[in-house]
Amino acid sequence: MTATEGNETGWTATRAWVHRQLRDGERMESAERLAGGWTSRMRRLRVTGPEGGRQLVLRSFVRPFYRRHAEGLLSREARILTLLGPTAVPAAELHAVDATAEHCDHPSLLMSLLPGGVRLDDAEAGARAWLLARQLVRIHGLDVGEQDRPRAYQAWTAPERVRPPEATGRPDLWARAVDVIRRDPPDHEGRFLHRDFHPGNVLFTGHGGHLRITGVVDWVETSWGPADLDVAHCATALALLHGPGAGMRFADLYTAAGGHLSDSPGAHLYWRLLDALAFAPDAEKVAVPWRELGRTDLTPATLATRLETYVAALLARYGEA
Repeated sequence: MTATEGNETGWTATRAWVHRQLRDGERMESAERLAGGWTSRMRRLRVTGPEGGRQLVLRSFVRPFYRRHAEGLLSREARILTLLGPTAVPAAELHAVDATAEHCDHPSLLMSLLPGGVRLDDAEAGARAWLLARQLVRIHGLDVGEQDRPRAYQAWTAPERVRPPEATGRPDLWARAVDVIRRDPPDHEGRFLHRDFHPGNVLFTGHGGHLRITGVVDWVETSWGPADLDVAHCATALALLHGPGAGMRFADLYTAAGGHLSDSPGAHLYWRLLDALAFAPDAEKVAVPWRELGRTDLTPATLATRLETYVAALLARYGEA
């Protein structure tokens, strides 16, 4: 056990629970905190035993808000990881879950470690976006029986909750954008949604012609809803990470990869803005883990400017300028 994790308070019961999930003769050698998490505390566990070493990942909800909702979130992720097991989607293998913290210090889920790592830098961002689009098409194409469908999607903002950037010189732009999401949700065909699909939840290996996606993680928000909404979420993240143009291109990449979006520009705009406006005023929530992963250039001012420019581009392209 590393000194930091071995002496950490609020970890003893969880560590004992993990040990009970291991194979005969195995023991945990170390636990390393992983950077980049926002909702959860993530640890990489190194395990040794008679058959050699392996690595696992432990997700624990420690923040009070997420602890209150952990039973639903972790139970959902456990079901989804089991469902994805026989599919071609590169998801982790579920090992155990204690969604109510009956045995652990905090609600926790234990799963396999996937290869690769998160990449948020601008280098090869275009190539990664194409792979993201192809992967999302595959997720949306999963044939899920009605009994296995996840819950219906939930909106992550509402007109009365949107806060424009304080320094904006374009209040009318934000007012027009908010007016779009005052409408009733458009009719749509339901699809299997990751619901939080973005570069921070996708693992890559290789470079150039060897660039590959090796894992898709964080299935706690998996939902049933319009493909446009998953595309919207990834597009917003790309706009914030790499500039508004990257966000605007993602829907085109998705359709070029074989995905199907709403035929109505107004309907598509609704889903795009429903996601983008949830990041207002400055996307600081996502910026914190992104900075931990090296994107220290993503200041609140930079993100606020990118978000406003992206919202304006959406309104211009889809007929609301």
